[in-house]
Amino acid sequence: MRIANTTIPSDKRIVISLTYIYGIGKTRAHRVCHKARIKEDTRVKDLTNEQEQKLRDALADLKVPLEADLRREKSQNIKRLQDIGSYRGFRHRRKLPVRGQRTKTNAKTRKGRGRAIAGKKKVTK
Repeated sequence: MRIANTTIPSDKRIVISLTYIYGIGKTRAHRVCHKARIKEDTRVKDLTNEQEQKLRDALADLKVPLEADLRREKSQNIKRLQDIGSYRGFRHRRKLPVRGQRTKTNAKTRKGRGRAIAGKKKVTK
């Protein structure tokens, strides 16, 4: 089943499947199901055509923006922070943790690992 230009898995519960759409988390997925009057433990493959249409209408009422629009807005917000020279923009530019986490240890996923230089050998004495 495709909703909002995203294919959602058909063998999962509807609440979990809705979270595959960019911009919809668990809370919003619960709201959509409640508004469409669909039980949250219903599997996507078990939905009728009428329920699918109610689901699409409920998503349209909540004004969930398209995935491309959300991603563009997010990147524009980061670019704005960088342009005004804020501390958060500086951290984004250097690919460091932005929200005050420590970097002496941890932060490997954000900073990346040290890169090996090809052909460089350590000098031993």
